[in-house]
Amino acid sequence: MTQEELRVGVVGAYRMGADHVDRLAHHILRARVSAVVDVDPLRAAEVAQTAPAAESFTALQEMLDADAVDAVVLATPGFLHEEALLRLIHAGIPTLCEKPLTPDPESSMRVMEAEAVSGRQLIQVGFMRRFDAGYRQLKAVIDSGEYGELLMLHLQHRNPSTPPGFTNEMIINDSVVHEFDAVRFFTGSEIDSVQVRVGRTTSLAAPGLQDPQQVVIQTSSGLLADVEIFCSAQFGYQVRTQAVFERGVVAVGEAGSWRSPRMVAAALPWTRASSPVFGMPTTSRCRLGSMRCTRAASPGPPHGTAMPRRPAARQAWQARAVTVSSAWSLRHVRSSTGDGHPAA
Repeated sequence: MTQEELRVGVVGAYRMGADHVDRLAHHILRARVSAVVDVDPLRAAEVAQTAPAAESFTALQEMLDADAVDAVVLATPGFLHEEALLRLIHAGIPTLCEKPLTPDPESSMRVMEAEAVSGRQLIQVGFMRRFDAGYRQLKAVIDSGEYGELLMLHLQHRNPSTPPGFTNEMIINDSVVHEFDAVRFFTGSEIDSVQVRVGRTTSLAAPGLQDPQQVVIQTSSGLLADVEIFCSAQFGYQVRTQAVFERGVVAVGEAGSWRSPRMVAAALPWTRASSPVFGMPTTSRCRLGSMRCTRAASPGPPHGTAMPRRPAARQAWQARAVTVSSAWSLRHVRSSTGDGHPAA
């Protein structure tokens, strides 16, 4: 081991844990997987074999006693987190904990109190979206006040399917918890109230799972946010966020491989004249990385057209739209499936 390598142990070797092992072993610099822990010895050994020189263990304490790690990724089911986190805090091991921290407030408070007593900040919960480029750009727009005050947030969170044993409680604790963090990140406010509504359920959900669900959140500042959580969407993993301001709307994650060429082209810098049917005012749109901004502009001429009239210009517009669609499709596939993005 070189001085620059961080020895990381992954605790929990199934869906999320195996994904962390793959990323650490093959995509992260200056770190290596030194240990894999799982109560299933065959699974622990199987996953450890995918990371060069990683040891396998069947218990967290065995790994700690072997002094095999400098840091840990905790990817066990949430109900097992408290005991593991208390052991890791006692051992002084920095830990990235998959959400949720624990399934209930009381056990989470016990973990936080133990960390405070240790005198070190050791636990980081895996809320990765606030580090996403599009989310950071949207946060900058909110803080700038460019479009006025943020009024509402609309969030969509879709997964292709759920793992065995996934429950209705886990829809909130393991999935919508990302949106709870996003709302706090964007608004800088605490959440005052949460309402969960269940309507029609897809026939493709696991037995007993009420999916999709709608969650309405209100913050202490009065902002309303609504969340569509759909864990059995089949087509893939998708996260979309739309921020409604006094003078515009900003969207993150709206361009993807499923969008038509014209819709993708609409997400690039352009100005469209008023609708020939509805006579709507001109709208200007701009793309910042993975973020799209839409704001009102000057009224367009009545009965304008969205596509250039001249044949040469129209052909160029169509070619540009197809090219853009292909580029966005490739980017979406890579970001959504190329690295084995976790479903939750």
